[in-house]
Amino acid sequence: MTFPATRADALAQLEAFLPRAGRAYAATRNDDAGPRSAGSTSRLSPAIRRRLVSEAEVCARVVGAQGFGAAEKFIQEVCWRTYWVGWLEQRPAVWARYVADVARLAGQRHRMLDAALAGRTGIDCFDAWVAELTETGWLHNHARMNFASIWIFTLGLPWQLGADFFYHHLLDACPASNTLSWRWVAGVQTVGKSYAARAEIIQARSGGRFAVTAPLAREAVPLPPDFIPPPQGLRAAGRAEADLRTGLFVTTADLSPETLPLPPLAAVAAMTRIGGAPAAVKRLFAENALGDGLARAAAHAGCAPERLDEADAITAMRDWAARHRLQQVVTAEAAVGPVADRIEVLASALAGDGVRLVTLRRDWDAAAWPLATKGFFGFKAAIPKLLALAS
Repeated sequence: MTFPATRADALAQLEAFLPRAGRAYAATRNDDAGPRSAGSTSRLSPAIRRRLVSEAEVCARVVGAQGFGAAEKFIQEVCWRTYWVGWLEQRPAVWARYVADVARLAGQRHRMLDAALAGRTGIDCFDAWVAELTETGWLHNHARMNFASIWIFTLGLPWQLGADFFYHHLLDACPASNTLSWRWVAGVQTVGKSYAARAEIIQARSGGRFAVTAPLAREAVPLPPDFIPPPQGLRAAGRAEADLRTGLFVTTADLSPETLPLPPLAAVAAMTRIGGAPAAVKRLFAENALGDGLARAAAHAGCAPERLDEADAITAMRDWAARHRLQQVVTAEAAVGPVADRIEVLASALAGDGVRLVTLRRDWDAAAWPLATKGFFGFKAAIPKLLALAS
């Protein structure tokens, strides 16, 4: 399986996928022949998650090659990620509640949880998916839904711990799409609507790889609903001042910052380590992607890339700004999650030194996020307008 960790490789993989992005994708996208197969999907989601390539770029190339009619299903799948991010961006309390739940549940160990994490449940498909996830950092979307359903309704485990397991292993896991997808399977995202894993569907979609003889839950009774806050206004988008001495801070949330409208840059930097204690496969991917993004950004700026010590991030950032006599630091906006939290802390520290930290919002996000106030099907109606923006 190939998951490009550089922008050049991601663009090349996108080009190679274009002939299959239309009706062929729509017909086979739910088929999962396993990690050794060619795959029925683009496998670009890790690159899109890190924005080695953006949703706008991917959609524009696919529509240009296939036309919207043929490529509509693929475009919708890309836009699901945008929708989830926009939905959570307007309801950050849902993310905060999930993080608190994981911390509360993390100390609870029991036999079934240990068996699930080790892939020793006796459910052949589930155990194989655990191995695939931990070895490759990837699962087909159909496998993810069935994995989550078995975790919640057959094994009786908290959905939050399953989401946390995915978040630390999946190359493409982001706070929004991962958390909200698990909530949807559990029946707490769309109240009363859950997802039930079915042995015969797993058998068919996996090409018969799994027998699924172990009994699965006969029904997926939605978990008790929790409070979903109404959408709040988006944070104000940042705006860089062209006449200030500026440094660029590169994060794993957006690794093509050179495609943003940037002022002249005096310095470019990123942190030395990837935060969040991800699994080894995911950490290696993220480090390679960050190295590529940092190198491209520095080449765009015409200066040497720098790595700042994450062990003392605030001091390192302040020292970097002082050494280069920076008046403002710009960075691509990160949606709700750990990177955004880190940027907020750094912004406060820099402000004490009289240095602005400005987050730059992409046009695609500015247009799409405010539309994610309700369900996806209302959002879907606006996709043609987003495509016009991307072209």
